[in-house]
Amino acid sequence: MNWEPLLLTLKLAGVTTLLLLVLSIPLASWLATTKSRFKPVMETLVSMPLVLPPTVLGFYFLIVFSPNNAFGNWLDEWLGLKLIFSFSGLVVASIIYSLPFMVHPIQAGLSSISPSLKEAAYVMGKSKLTTLIKVLLPTIKPSLLTGIVLAFAHTVGEFGVVLMIGGNIPGKTKVASIAIYDEVEALNYAGANFYSTVLFVITFCILLAVYLINGGYLKRFWK
Repeated sequence: MNWEPLLLTLKLAGVTTLLLLVLSIPLASWLATTKSRFKPVMETLVSMPLVLPPTVLGFYFLIVFSPNNAFGNWLDEWLGLKLIFSFSGLVVASIIYSLPFMVHPIQAGLSSISPSLKEAAYVMGKSKLTTLIKVLLPTIKPSLLTGIVLAFAHTVGEFGVVLMIGGNIPGKTKVASIAIYDEVEALNYAGANFYSTVLFVITFCILLAVYLINGGYLKRFWK
C-alpha cells in the first residue's frame, strides 16, 4: 500500500498543531482575562469552524488565497506564497479550521486558575509573560495536552477544507482522508480499509493516552 498520504497527513497535523499551540496560548490568555466589549465577537470568530460546514470555509479560503484575488495576488507577488493547491495552503487552512479545538481547552484551563496565583507572581516581581509561561501554563498541563491532542486529531480527520484548497495532488496535498475517498470511488475497499484502519488506530491511541494521563491512571499504575 502507498504510505505517502498517511505520512503527509501526520506531517500536516504535526506542523498545524505546533503552530496552533504558539498562536493559541496568547489568544486564549487574552480571552480568559479580558473584559473588552469585543470579547464575544472574538469568541464567535474562533468558534465559527465548529458549526460551519468545512466546504464553506474551504470555498472562502479558495477565493481569498486565489492569485486572481487581490490578497492572493499580493501574497504571491510580494511574499512568494502560493497557498492554493499547496502544502502551505493546507497548513494555513488547517490552523484556522482547528483553532477552536486548541483555544477552548486552554482558555478553560486559564479561566479556572485562582486570581490569587497570578497576584502572588506579580507581587514577587514577575512580568505578565513570565507569569504566563512559568506559573500559569504549568498549572494547566491537562488543558494544554487536551488542546494539543484535539487539534492534532481534528487535523488528521479533515476532508472538506483540505480538498477545497489543496485539491488531490499526490505527494503534495493528497492526505489520507482524500485517499480514502479516492479508493472508495475506485471500488477499492481494501485500500480504503487500510487507510481507515491506520487512522482509526492512531486516533484511538492518542485519545486513550490523553484520558490515561489526565485521569491519573498511569501514575496509579506505576505506584
